[in-house]
Amino acid sequence: MKEKRGLETMLVHAGEPRPRIARAVVTPIFQSSTFAMDGDVGHQDLQYARLSNTPSHQALHEKLAAVEGGEAALVTASGMAAISSVLLSLLRPGDHVVAVEGLYGTTHDLLVHDLSELGIEHTFVAGDDPGAWERAWRPRTKVFYTETMTNPLLRVADLPGIAAFARARGATSVIDNTFASPVQFRPIGHGFDVVVHSATKYLNGHSDVIAGAVIGRASLVASAKRKLDRLGGSLDPHACFLLHRGLRTLSIRVRHQAQTAAALARALEAHPGVARVHHPGLPSHADHDRARALLTGFGGMLSFEPRGGLEAASRFLGRLVLGVDAPSLGGPETLVTLPSRTSHKGLDPVVRRSLGIADELVRVSVGLETAEDLVADFAQALEP
Repeated sequence: MKEKRGLETMLVHAGEPRPRIARAVVTPIFQSSTFAMDGDVGHQDLQYARLSNTPSHQALHEKLAAVEGGEAALVTASGMAAISSVLLSLLRPGDHVVAVEGLYGTTHDLLVHDLSELGIEHTFVAGDDPGAWERAWRPRTKVFYTETMTNPLLRVADLPGIAAFARARGATSVIDNTFASPVQFRPIGHGFDVVVHSATKYLNGHSDVIAGAVIGRASLVASAKRKLDRLGGSLDPHACFLLHRGLRTLSIRVRHQAQTAAALARALEAHPGVARVHHPGLPSHADHDRARALLTGFGGMLSFEPRGGLEAASRFLGRLVLGVDAPSLGGPETLVTLPSRTSHKGLDPVVRRSLGIADELVRVSVGLETAEDLVADFAQALEP
């Protein structure tokens, strides 16, 4: 039986090769696409970078499985490679997905367009309405898909309820844990079958790599890997090294970002130039009580609507000094974007607004700056 370790200890030590390779404290970059064979082996036993089984990959797989509490893990070339390989491994033509409304724009598009073209249907439901889940359920519903905190409104669904609901009906529960990271929520401990991440974001944390991750039951991860092997979305060795590097500081980064995001959210809510702030740490947030019960922190993300509409939002972006107007999230610098122009631009504007994503909504990924400096920068940028 393995000795139980704390999260921070596992982030540093889990998956590290023992004995150390050439006595190197940091796991080396194995910049090799292929590895010498030792006799006749099966296809899945070949060491080849596309098969995600080089020493660079294996170290990450062990670390990610440990920190999320899963049996196995898989790293991929992007978050969407992780999501698509999981869903394509679980679904066949004629199957049906129930998904929480308000998902990340590209995930929404994958369900609405790409999977629909394959004959896979979907129904979007409120994350806190079991009656709606029941009405949406069909004999061929195979997957219940959700996010820990939705992008960009930070809604928190009844996550344990979703996992239990899917399991009772023989379906697979899949959750995107990117916004919370395992520092603030560990879905497998709440009954979820598969966890996916855009590892580009908090897991890497340095805005310098694109990657994804799948963690969960060994059989489900193996199925996603077989799909990924054929689709080719493997992570290259240098990106593996960067992700490995980022994971070691995940906990300290996320906790700092969450603390700063809470301070910024409170300041924005009190600002006369702001109409509404979306952050689960605020008592005014619709899911505050649920988030407080489920999460060990409220994350480094928030969004808000400035008074004055899209013109005011554009003016705000142009005045920022510390905040960078750029998509993505989870890096050391504060990133600020309009989802209507970036992450959710592909959605029909009517659908986007029906989800509560106003054209002027500003999404903020809080970085590692001093909280007081960020609050001051946002205040000056919001001046009329």
